[in-house]
Amino acid sequence: MTNDNRKPDMRYLELLSRDYPTIESAASEMINIAAMRSLPKGTEYFFSDLHGEYASFLRLLRSASGMIKSKIDLIFEKSIPSSERTRLAILIYYPEREIKELKQGGRLDDEWRSITIYRLIQVCESVSAKYTRADVRSKMPPGFEYILDELLNVTDDINREYYYSEIIDSILATGIAEEFIIAVCDTIRSLTIDRLHIIGDIFDRGPRADKILDELMTFRHIDIEWGNHDISWMGAAAGNTALIANVIRIALGYNSYDVLEDGYGLNLRPLSVLAAEIYEDDPCTHFYPHTLDDVVYDNVDLSLTAKMHKAIAVIQFKLEGQLLREHPEYRMDDRRLFEKTDFRRGVISIDGVEYPLRDTNFPTVDPDDPLKLSEEEAELVRILQSSFHHSQKLNTHVKFLFARGSMYKCCNGNLLYHGCIPMNEDGTLRDIRLPFSDTPAPLHGKALLDRIGKAVNRAYFGVWESAEQKEALDYLWYLWCGPDSPLYGKNKMAFFERTLIGKKAAGVHAEERYEPYYHLNNSEEVCGRILAEFGLCPTAGHIINGHVPVIACDGESPIKAGGRLFVIDGGISKAYQIKTGIAGYTLIYDSHSLRLAQHKPYDGQDETITPDVSIVEKMDRRVNIADTDYGAELDLRLAELRCLLDCYRDGSILEK
Repeated sequence: MTNDNRKPDMRYLELLSRDYPTIESAASEMINIAAMRSLPKGTEYFFSDLHGEYASFLRLLRSASGMIKSKIDLIFEKSIPSSERTRLAILIYYPEREIKELKQGGRLDDEWRSITIYRLIQVCESVSAKYTRADVRSKMPPGFEYILDELLNVTDDINREYYYSEIIDSILATGIAEEFIIAVCDTIRSLTIDRLHIIGDIFDRGPRADKILDELMTFRHIDIEWGNHDISWMGAAAGNTALIANVIRIALGYNSYDVLEDGYGLNLRPLSVLAAEIYEDDPCTHFYPHTLDDVVYDNVDLSLTAKMHKAIAVIQFKLEGQLLREHPEYRMDDRRLFEKTDFRRGVISIDGVEYPLRDTNFPTVDPDDPLKLSEEEAELVRILQSSFHHSQKLNTHVKFLFARGSMYKCCNGNLLYHGCIPMNEDGTLRDIRLPFSDTPAPLHGKALLDRIGKAVNRAYFGVWESAEQKEALDYLWYLWCGPDSPLYGKNKMAFFERTLIGKKAAGVHAEERYEPYYHLNNSEEVCGRILAEFGLCPTAGHIINGHVPVIACDGESPIKAGGRLFVIDGGISKAYQIKTGIAGYTLIYDSHSLRLAQHKPYDGQDETITPDVSIVEKMDRRVNIADTDYGAELDLRLAELRCLLDCYRDGSILEK
């Protein structure tokens, strides 16, 4: 290596010496890293398609999909009755709520506090066994690190009970028992889930996606693979008016005022005023919302909701039509149905067949220029765009989605993405020409997703209103529903047919056909080809994705291609549970195995419901941190520290 080539290395080592200023400090860190590499890998949890179902997801998250209860059973099966083990599990899930209920019932005394602390410490010892003391301390709530660290690391087995008793008595005497119990419960939950993977679609249908994101932001190790519903909200926050109309329309269609108004403080009053005025005598029969959840904060009359739903749907049709007219390169002329509708006669001609509209009352539509917004609609769109732009909570969440999110992720030999990898019918990766001026050549596979990821970031962080930012911002709408979108994966979104003709009347025109990936993904060869494309082992890696619900009640399996691919959208959303028969999946990857938890519908009351957990792949040997991506990072750090030691010893760098 020449001196010129060595200079950057020396500069880096000089910087590294600030953190490790002596031979002893560098050697000590090398020993710590070597010890860490030998520990078992932490447990990874994979969730997909949460769709705003805050209560159900929070329960899965806090219970670690039933694994905390399993751990309690393993520890206390022979010493504590089943009912007490269940109560202990629920306390760990919801400590503040349980303590409040015990207080109100007069059942919170020192005997309960003492026994509970002792049991919680035993659970915490068990779940912390695979971590270093430093890692465990980093996961402890501030203020209780010293006490908890002492209780977890008693080395004198003879005097252990006495030592426990003395510390617990001190906790009771100082009056901090409830706070300490909450802190231990929080630590147990934090230690149980080492890394969280969210495989897309946090938003829409369910009532409170904002609360899900509040919870996700508390995790240190988390990644998100964007789904098309996430992209829709990200685009709305970035100012895409068609997507603003889209997210409001979906929320109104599911009566989800709480996420719009209480969650993000979005101003819907101008929409309600306009809708009530325009459709005063219109029953808006085909726009009544699904009522899967009760509105908590602003319970709007369903007839007004239907009017608002219709008003924003018409605006969405117009804005999408304008966008398609502006972008012929999207090759979606077949979706330009609203502007081709004969509103005077109330009919639409599709492929030479004329269909009557099931709703013909459109007072804001100019039959000679159907895509033109009325003055009132244009002003409403301006107000809504401003409301999205100024929602601090929404933009905080969207920035988090950008910071922790991507089109895909490779992690510990597994490939994670929400929707699909575009393919040809023969199983080869399909070339797609992206509509960007700086990407003239078609792309496929990894290169395609990488380039799309850059466009997504440019839409939000690019120079505002520059040609490149506008180009990327419009493309977010295409990612939501375009036929070549890896996040959508269908030939079309039949929003027009379902809404204005009716699914049954439109027949084949209302069908949305999945792209070839979805019938080829049961092939081990195809999945191996995809894994290899992303630099992963085609025979040992796994693909994990969601987007398409697994119809478990029809016998469909989430495990495909001989175990190479897992589809973990099982219907946590109530909107899908009638079809799937279950309430979602969690994939769990610990140091021993891959496990699949199949969940049962949660009514918000019965906390004793447990998932059906099965081992789907057992590791040949226990997986240590050395075998993971983090282990590779530690190896790199070890090599750097060895170089630093050499420099200290030959005098190239002086100890501080």
